[in-house]
This record gives sequence, structure tokens and C-alpha cells, in this order.
Amino acid sequence: MKENYKYFLKDSIRKTIDFSTTEQNRGVEPPPIQKPCPPGSRTITLVRPGQWKSIKGVPIEEAIAKRQSRRVYTSEGITLDELSFLLWATQGLRNQNFKGDNFRTVPSAGCRHALETYIAAFRVGGISKAIYRYLPVRHELVEFVKHDALEELISRAAFDQSFAGQSAATFIWTTIPARMEWRYSLASYKVIAIDAGHVCQNLYLACEAIGAGTCAIAAYDQELADSILGVDGVEEFTIYMAPVGKIR
Repeated sequence: MKENYKYFLKDSIRKTIDFSTTEQNRGVEPPPIQKPCPPGSRTITLVRPGQWKSIKGVPIEEAIAKRQSRRVYTSEGITLDELSFLLWATQGLRNQNFKGDNFRTVPSAGCRHALETYIAAFRVGGISKAIYRYLPVRHELVEFVKHDALEELISRAAFDQSFAGQSAATFIWTTIPARMEWRYSLASYKVIAIDAGHVCQNLYLACEAIGAGTCAIAAYDQELADSILGVDGVEEFTIYMAPVGKIR
């Protein structure tokens, strides 16, 4: 197994992929850095960096030391202030003026950022229970879809891991592979997975700053998760989940 893995890294990627044939090298325009909103969509302006009133922060050393997977949450919700902070920490733009560049708070291969962030909001102050999508370029949420019994539906999508629906909100990340394939061809699937790890680790650390916890979920019903989000499972599909809730 170890030798097979070494072969994949040394030969399958570096030697057998012809990067000269990528869309980037053929002069094709890159895919949009943010999935467009349907016409007439209602958006919610989030609290911008530097304007958070309830984020006390913790030293990075303390956040790293305390980081752990937490599956038990209180019934307390999170504020829109806190959700704004978590979204910025995981996919927000470093440029606080939000002028449309693609340099974010997490690294991504080639700055391609092939992930989209959806929020199943159960108890978030100031917004109704629904699924939203984060718009990093504008630092806004767009209300995406409402489902009956949303908590139970999200738990079912996580193979009946009940804590996925007992949080204040659950982050669901999808990937749009075309964004990464434009530059990296078949190597995209390796670096998309690496990018997802960067994002979720930032969520773990950011949760420590708001007295919350999270637990990464990679075991989920692919077809159900995709259908909840209304994605086709090919051009865009679910790749990772993480509930967020207050802890004792």
C-alpha cells in the first residue's frame, strides 16, 4: 500500500499528467471565482472584519492546544456576528474592502478556491431557519432553500449522526472541480481534498474564539447531501460537513 501511494505521488501526478493541455495553457478564461446568484435572490449583509462586537479572540497557541472534535452542543444559538466571523475565517477574502480579488484567509492550490460554502442555519440570530450560501467576494449570504424538518434532514444526510442536526448551524462544503481543473487537470482531485482540510482546520480554530465546537464529517450520503443543496453531483458535489454549536 505504501509503495502504491508513493507511485501515485511521484509518477501518476508528475509524470503522466500533461499540464500543457490544461485550459489555462490553452488560453481559456478561468471559471468564475464565485458561483453566481439566481436573479432576484435575497441577500443578507454580514458583519465585516473589524466590526465584530462579540468576538473576544484567543491566542493562537491556546486555540491550537484546545482544538478537538466536539459532538455535544448546548441549545444556545450563535449570533450573526459569530457566523460572519466563522465564514470569513474559513473562506473570506483577506482584502477587507472586498474589491473582488481571490486572496482568502485559507491557502488554495494556485489560488483557485474550488469550494462553495453552504450553511444549514438552525439557530442563528437574525436569520430564519434555512440553507444559505456564502458569497465570499461580497461577504454576504444568499438564502438558498428551506426544508421541512431541516435538522432531521441534515442528520440523515450525515448517515444518522444526530449531532449534525443538533448544532446551531452546520457548514456544508461543495466543490466545483472545473475551477481547479482549469489549472491542474487530473491533479485537481488531490489538491481539492487538501484545500478542504485547510478550510475545516480554520473552522476548528475559529470556533475556539467564540466558545463553540465543531467536528468534521466525511461520512455522509452523497446523493442525499447533493439533493438537499440542489447540486447535480457532477459539476458540483458535496465534499465535507462540519456542525458548529456552543459548548459547555
